[in-house]
Amino acid sequence: MHGGDHMAADNTAAVPLLPPPAKAAVAGEPRRNMFAFACATLASMTTILMGYNLALMSGAQLFIREDLDLTDGQVEVLAGSINVFMLASILAAGWAADVLGRRGTLVLANVFLTAGALAMSLGASFPALMAARCVTSVGSGFSVVVSSVYNAEISPPSMRGFLSSFLDMFVSLGLLLSYVSNYAFAGLPVHLGWRVMYAAGVVPPVLLAAGVLAMPESPRWLAMRGRHAEARAVLLRTSDTPAEADLRLQEIIKQATVAKHDGGDAGNVWKELLVSPSASVRRIVVCVVGIHLFQQASGIDAIVLYSPLVFKKAGISSNTTVLAATVGVGVVKMCFVLVATLFSDRIGRRPLLLASTAGVAASMASLGAALCFAGAASTAAVVTSVVAFMAAFSVGLGPVAGTYSAEVMPLRLRAQGASLGMAVNRLTCGVVSMTFISLADAITMPGCFFLYAGVAAAACVFVYVRLPETRGRSLENMDVLFAK
Repeated sequence: MHGGDHMAADNTAAVPLLPPPAKAAVAGEPRRNMFAFACATLASMTTILMGYNLALMSGAQLFIREDLDLTDGQVEVLAGSINVFMLASILAAGWAADVLGRRGTLVLANVFLTAGALAMSLGASFPALMAARCVTSVGSGFSVVVSSVYNAEISPPSMRGFLSSFLDMFVSLGLLLSYVSNYAFAGLPVHLGWRVMYAAGVVPPVLLAAGVLAMPESPRWLAMRGRHAEARAVLLRTSDTPAEADLRLQEIIKQATVAKHDGGDAGNVWKELLVSPSASVRRIVVCVVGIHLFQQASGIDAIVLYSPLVFKKAGISSNTTVLAATVGVGVVKMCFVLVATLFSDRIGRRPLLLASTAGVAASMASLGAALCFAGAASTAAVVTSVVAFMAAFSVGLGPVAGTYSAEVMPLRLRAQGASLGMAVNRLTCGVVSMTFISLADAITMPGCFFLYAGVAAAACVFVYVRLPETRGRSLENMDVLFAK
């Protein structure tokens, strides 16, 4: 991929031949750039298998536990370990994205996702399943980091929130498909059903890798490599007007030149992020780390992974009914992610995040209260609270957190900065998912949800105090928001 770093200006044919840029929108109408839409869709689809593999364990554990005679502790570790394993690949994803390119790293992610799904379906022991989760984690880590970076870089300012929200939409689609898979294959023999659930995830990454090869490389990555003609060709297709494309290219080249002058290797990037950051970079890092920390500490994976246990605690005894209820939760999540996708560019990131965090706090408190009682009314209240939580989380904190953290990072720090935020995200997720059963034993299940409600309330305060609005602002102009 590096062989073309010094290509002449007439070598734009290296960019895949795709439709010309969309015409500028009429004033007052929403802009629709179908080329940027297609690119963001392909990039985001690589995260379907991440969502699928993360959430599939919620139902599969009911059968794996019986088939392989696993303990509660082993189930906890198996369910949450993928988040811990992802830390290494997430931190390496920024380096890989800068060296191999955004597109090359996404192809590599799909290779690991295919291998992980195959290994999981063939696993015959707890150590074998742990090894398979480790392989899957590499693909998941690469896909979630690089997809968010690619979508932010390929999108015009007018629809960046819309396109960047695709990431969580497809993670949610993977989650929904995992719940459907749990339900569809639950009737198979115990030793076979959960294996078929995982085997269903072997082929899709192969097809997605082929699709990723059809999309262009990020214009910002091309510009950082000195391939300005190719970068301009991509920008012409992903901007609202040719004038905007030229302006974006000038801003990108300016930032790339500054990054190269300052020493843009990975060591210097991490030093600028963590060791000796400027005042504005420090504020950006606090925002990125904070929003990812709060997103997971509010308890989303306690619901995603352990909703069957929550529903059983509420009095639903049938496995089939429990798994059907989780499908409903997945549908709700998918629908409200679409709401966030449609409104992120219209009303802004801050309003969605504020409404979301407040809603998460209220629904978690309601869930905790409902679990303190028994009876049909309590069961209905538990299901309603879980659905309300998923709706509140999915309308803001879920999809917008990734969008926000990817767009506020300066170009020279974006890939590694996104890796840092996602590493905090996965570490927090791992802590929540690997401690839920033990924590519920220690402080009761209602106590867990009251704790998560308090975290969500703190998240609402954090968003109000620390996060400025980024809607409609170019990526190269974000630092102005954090200069004060």
